Amino acid sequence: MSGRTGATSSALAQPLRPPSFGRAALYLGLFVLGAVVGLAGALVQAAWFPGGLLLALAAEAGLCLGAGRAAGRRGGAVAPAAGWALAVVLLTTSRPEGDFLFAAGSGSYLFLLGGIAVAVMCATLAPVRQPDGDAVRLRK
Repeated sequence: MSGRTGATSSALAQPLRPPSFGRAALYLGLFVLGAVVGLAGALVQAAWFPGGLLLALAAEAGLCLGAGRAAGRRGGAVAPAAGWALAVVLLTTSRPEGDFLFAAGSGSYLFLLGGIAVAVMCATLAPVRQPDGDAVRLRK
């Protein structure tokens, strides 16, 4: 056993609680902002091919990384990434009239796959919940 008496357990071992109203509103706003960035990126990447693709992916990376750092939690990076993914997936479907937004070209596939890769990297690099205080440090 650890030999510590009266020490509090790690914050990571505590049960998960639903987010507060403010944090839930923040995540919802980031989700919507991610969807807007996905829509704008879908339009820009096809209009100015190499530069537009890089601009669209950089906008997604900036939003996800910035949201993760601002929120201080991984959920801050996951919310805009989920909004981006949902918007882009919905934009890939064709309409009954035959209209579509993504052409079958390398730029569209790079945008879709690159955006997914950027979202995964940003969610991985986002800060995670850490316990506070000296009681949770390992003894030397």
